[in-house]
Amino acid sequence: MHLAKRQRTIDVTAMVQLLLQLPSFLASLVIVVVLSELLLPDMGWLGGLFWLASGAMAFHRPTERALARHLLNLRHPTPRELSRLEPLWRAVTARTGVEGRAYELWIEDSDHLNALATAGHIVGVTRVSLERLSDGQLAAVLAHELGHHVRGHAWSSLLGQWYAVPGRLAWAGVRRLIRFVTGIRHGRLGFWAAVLLLVAGAAVFLVALKYWFVTLALVAAPYLLAAVTRRAELRADHHAAAAGFGPMLAEVLHMMQATDRESESVMASALSGCGKTVAMGTRTPLRNRGEGLWGKLLSSHPQYHTRLHHLAPYLTQR
Repeated sequence: MHLAKRQRTIDVTAMVQLLLQLPSFLASLVIVVVLSELLLPDMGWLGGLFWLASGAMAFHRPTERALARHLLNLRHPTPRELSRLEPLWRAVTARTGVEGRAYELWIEDSDHLNALATAGHIVGVTRVSLERLSDGQLAAVLAHELGHHVRGHAWSSLLGQWYAVPGRLAWAGVRRLIRFVTGIRHGRLGFWAAVLLLVAGAAVFLVALKYWFVTLALVAAPYLLAAVTRRAELRADHHAAAAGFGPMLAEVLHMMQATDRESESVMASALSGCGKTVAMGTRTPLRNRGEGLWGKLLSSHPQYHTRLHHLAPYLTQR
């Protein structure tokens, strides 16, 4: 087996992912420093420094396992599952020159065809993927997820999400406060609640207007980040296809597309029987689907036909 000299790289999509999450990172940093100043006066920098250093936990093996088990609902494979996964994983890593023992294989008890790459060393597949996919198709899925790791997509995405947590928690708290205030409608308390909401809204508006460039970045970042993430999926497809798994990956995409259409047809029939017409967006494997234009713009995975179009050169070559 030939091992590549460089086991991991960081491609353009991973670097852009990190850059696009910079506004959320800065907002979170401000929140952490302000809270640290309130708790430890004149020592706010210490809390910010500790929080910055905590990003290294994303590559800490015990932390990765805790993340997989408790947040992603993954489990270790059974001996029977491992006996099927390990030979395929060795074949995939041997073709790409990657040390396969550096990664861990996990299982998700899900009824959907799906797989994931997260943290620094975790590759997960669903139980149904093991049951329904052939060896070649399952190897193609593993090669796709390995592409996310070796190109830096997995760790850059996790790092960006980790550093955005304080900002997201603060925003969730603001939304809860708004719902609470708007829910008070009776008597003098309701009047002062409306005044408080109006004053707070005016203050937020003035701050957003003064720092319009930050506001614009925060509004546009999710759409730009989704576009870059879709590009990362195409690059992971390219990684699998370049290793010779293009035809098998195309088979998996066709299977998912057929399953998707069948699910939509069943849901449409059920809804038509109730006299309702709704544009459905079902949960689909290896792809997030949304409703309408905004849902597509925020989707983290490209359309099936887009992925198959990019795989076409590898299929005709074969």
